[in-house]
Amino acid sequence: MRYEPAPLTRHLRVHQDRGHTVLEFRGEIDIAAAEEIVPHLDAATAAPDARIVIDLTRVEFFDCSGLRLLFRARHRVLAGHGRLHLVCAHPLTLRMLRITDLSRLLPPHPTLDAALAQPGATSGPV
Repeated sequence: MRYEPAPLTRHLRVHQDRGHTVLEFRGEIDIAAAEEIVPHLDAATAAPDARIVIDLTRVEFFDCSGLRLLFRARHRVLAGHGRLHLVCAHPLTLRMLRITDLSRLLPPHPTLDAALAQPGATSGPV
């Protein structure tokens, strides 16, 4: 039986997997959701050498507030010389990542397993 921790908020569940902190965003990621997520995102990305995965698999809607969360996480993790991976397979969210060029800075992986299998940082230069 696998233990699933309860979500920290209705839009975020955080768990550990293979030495990484996985922030699983859920539902509609808009300005209200971002306000709930920011304190937890900041806590997870505060440590030096943090190994973070942001999983967007369970996201139904993702706007510019979600993009700001990704940029914030990327900036904080790189400042601490950590690693950040992104999981995303939703076509509209992928399109938004491509349009904003964030997919170049933070290449999305199609599954959590694919992201966790990466040995090095996936984020480009600051």
